[in-house]
Amino acid sequence: MDLIQRQIQVGWQLRVFFTEDVFNPANPVLKDALADAAQRKVLMVLEDSLAQALPGLETRIETYFSAHASHLQLVRSPLLVCGGERAKNSLTLVTDILSQIDRHHIDRHSYLIAVGGGALLDVAGFAATTAHRGLRLVRIPTTTLSQCDSGIGVKNGINAFGKKNFIGTFAPPYAVINDFNLLATLEPRDKRAGYAEAVKVACIRNRAFFEEIEREADKLAAFEPAAMKRLIHRCAELHLDHIATSGDPFESGSARPLDFGHWSAHKLEQHSGFQICHGAAVAIGIALDVLYSRNIGLLDAESAERILKLFERLGFKLFADELLNADAGNRLQILNGLEEFREHLGGELSITLLKEIGGAVEAHEMNLPKVVEAIHELRERCMGQTRT
Repeated sequence: MDLIQRQIQVGWQLRVFFTEDVFNPANPVLKDALADAAQRKVLMVLEDSLAQALPGLETRIETYFSAHASHLQLVRSPLLVCGGERAKNSLTLVTDILSQIDRHHIDRHSYLIAVGGGALLDVAGFAATTAHRGLRLVRIPTTTLSQCDSGIGVKNGINAFGKKNFIGTFAPPYAVINDFNLLATLEPRDKRAGYAEAVKVACIRNRAFFEEIEREADKLAAFEPAAMKRLIHRCAELHLDHIATSGDPFESGSARPLDFGHWSAHKLEQHSGFQICHGAAVAIGIALDVLYSRNIGLLDAESAERILKLFERLGFKLFADELLNADAGNRLQILNGLEEFREHLGGELSITLLKEIGGAVEAHEMNLPKVVEAIHELRERCMGQTRT
C-alpha cells in the first residue's frame, strides 16, 4: 500500500457588525466592510415583506449604492423574493437567484447581499455557496432570531423530502451586519422568537447570561429596545464563540450543542405546516428536553423550573397540540424526530441535555417513555395555566 497524506487547514474570518440605519449613505459600515482597491459588483436579494413594511427601502438602498458607486456597483434593483419557510421548500427560489448571478456576471470577487429573515438567508446562502463554488455572501438579518442566531452561523440550506435543511452547505459569510432598526416592523411573535435561541445558548454555555436574561425578562417581554440590543449582541457573541472554539464548526462529528431542543422543534414546525414559527418551536423543544433531563435525574428540579418560568415570562407557550399527533399505531409522531436527527448528524444519536444551567452533556440514547412523560407534563402545565 502506498499513501500520500497531508493535513489541510483552512482559516476563516467571520465578522459581525452592529449598526443602525445601515442604508444611510452617511453610514460607512457596509461600504467599509466590503470595499477594497477595486470596484466590486453587488447583487442584492431583499425579502418582499420587509420592502412592503418599509416603503421607500428599495429607493434608499439604490441611493446608498449610488453614493458609493466608486467602490460598489449595484448591478440591478434589489431582487424581491419571498421569505419564511415557503422560501425554503422549493428549489425555485435558488434557481431564480442563480439565474441573476449568471445574468449579471457575479463572480467570486463580487458580493451577494441577502437582506431578510433566517429562511431567506439560508436560501440565498445556498445559492451563493454553490455558484462558482462560492461567492462572497453578506448577510443583513432582519429578525431577532436571525440577528441572534441563524444569521451568525455557517449553515445554508433548503428543505426537501419533508425534512428541514436536507440540502445545504457549510460556509461562513464574508460579513454579517446587524441593523437593529430593521426589527422595528416585526410582529410581537417574531420579536420574541429570537429570545428562545438566547435562552438556549445561555443554558448550554453561560449561566451568567441566563441570569442576565432573568433580570431583564420583564423588559424583554415588553420589547424594550435597550434590553433587546443587549440580548442580541451577547447571544450573537456566544454563538460566534461556539463556532470558532468548539473545534467542529462544520459539524463533522455527531455532537451539535447549538441544536439543543431542536430534534423535536423541527418536527413541530413541520407538523403544524410551519404555523408554529421556529423560535416558538425551539422554546417548546427546550422545555421538553429540560423536563426530560430532570426526569432522568440529570438536572435538578429547581433549575428546570427556572428555565420553564423564564420562557413563560418572556411570553412563550410551552405546549402545542402537534406534540400529541399519533400514527396509525398510536405512536407519537414527534418521536420520529429522533431518528431523523440521528440520520442528519450521521453515526450515533447525539442529543444535547442539561446537567446544570450553563452546563450541557451529550446523550446517545433517549428513554422514550420518559420523553412521552415530559410531553404530557408540558400539556398539564399549559392546561393549568389556562384554567388559572
